[in-house]
Amino acid sequence: MSWVKVTSMDDLVPGAPVRVDLPGHRIALVRVGDDVYALGDRCSHAEASLAEGEVVDHEIECPRHGAVFDLKTGKPLTLPATRPVPTYRVKVEDGDVYLSVEPS
Repeated sequence: MSWVKVTSMDDLVPGAPVRVDLPGHRIALVRVGDDVYALGDRCSHAEASLAEGEVVDHEIECPRHGAVFDLKTGKPLTLPATRPVPTYRVKVEDGDVYLSVEPS
């Protein structure tokens, strides 16, 4: 498994998603407290950017049609989405955030 440094914890505002582009992957990165989650940035319903959505607790809402996804699993929690989005492994070392570029 390869890890890629994408940012530092200090640069992530809790509850404010950011988009990370890696070769072949468009990822929404979300900090909730001291935890960081990474999931595919494209809503499985309408291709909207989840990084532009609102975060509440461990859920993110698609800005286009309001589908809500679980940050931990990528599973849709509400319609209109019915398919999950991929999730990615995250690790934090010495204040730096790393992603595994292979979906978990």
